[in-house]
Amino acid sequence: MCYTAVVFKPNYRISAKTIRKLLQIEELKTAVENLPITPSLLKSLRKTALLNSTHYSTQIEGNLLTLPEVAAVKAGKRIPERDRDESEVRNHFAAFAFMEKLAKAKQTIRESDIKYIHGLVMTGKMKSSAYRAQQNVIRESTSGRIVYLPPESKDVAKLMHELVQWINLQLDDGDMPVPIIAAIAHYQFATVHPYMDGNGRTARLLATLILRGHGYGLKGIYSLDEHYAKDLRSYYRALSVGTHNYYDGRAEADVSQFVNYFCTGVEDAFRKVSLAAARDAKEQVKTVSTSVLRDLDPRLRRLLPLFESQGNASVIDMAKHLKMRPRTLNDLVPKWVKEGFLEIQNPSRKARSYRLSKAILGKLWRSLRLGPIQE
Repeated sequence: MCYTAVVFKPNYRISAKTIRKLLQIEELKTAVENLPITPSLLKSLRKTALLNSTHYSTQIEGNLLTLPEVAAVKAGKRIPERDRDESEVRNHFAAFAFMEKLAKAKQTIRESDIKYIHGLVMTGKMKSSAYRAQQNVIRESTSGRIVYLPPESKDVAKLMHELVQWINLQLDDGDMPVPIIAAIAHYQFATVHPYMDGNGRTARLLATLILRGHGYGLKGIYSLDEHYAKDLRSYYRALSVGTHNYYDGRAEADVSQFVNYFCTGVEDAFRKVSLAAARDAKEQVKTVSTSVLRDLDPRLRRLLPLFESQGNASVIDMAKHLKMRPRTLNDLVPKWVKEGFLEIQNPSRKARSYRLSKAILGKLWRSLRLGPIQE
């Protein structure tokens, strides 16, 4: 894909600390992708990620609904005397669903899609939001002092166009780690502040879109927003580099601090979901495998470690393992073969050996090793 000249050139460096974060992200990503996760567990983890993303992202902006109340809103319930908060949550659910649709399509990041995401954040409707036509000012809530003066409205369209071009150029080039691209996109969107309201929520959805659409989706089972919400001071401090005026040093500020902060958040989110998914997957696998093993003769269940360690076994091997007389096994083994639990591997009379049948191996494999995450 061809791009016109991109003027946006972020000032950053990837420190040794950030490199370690990126390596951890890759390791955790691989670990999660290879966990044995059932469809029911996957559905549950996705639901949790959606609720957490919506709860914490809106909470950052002052929404007062608790996590259980956010879940209630998702279920279609009303929260008395919380119309505004409820509306924000519903809108975020709609914007999140659209973001997921875009991520699944794995297409080029389009400026029009970002405008639709913002429109959904603000109204809950598929309505493209025009960039602000006036100056906005970020003030400290308590003192009222100016914390940040974003670029003038006349410059917003150009700056946003450059940002989107830069994002796609980096994604197409493939040299820059995707978490770094998402971090800088998040930072620059918040810095340009293209709307009068809803910038934070849209910036976080844009960063998640970049990650999920370009190899860091983990099937939608993680949320970045909790990391920001748990320590808002650190989040705002990471975003606030350079001066308080966009034209007086903010545009050229070194954003390495936010890049490292963002990668720390991704690592934290991936680690949490890795631990939760591993714990839940272990419980589900245990339940499924128990139902399969329940159908086996207790003596055959005790033979599973023997077949696992050496693949096949003779009657003598099985007798030793079970501490039983070979004569008893001579009666049991043909019965197990007939029932489809065992099959003959070596048919010779002197060296006859047996192995678990393909049918029983298939059942055990499906229950004990469910394979990587599936859609």
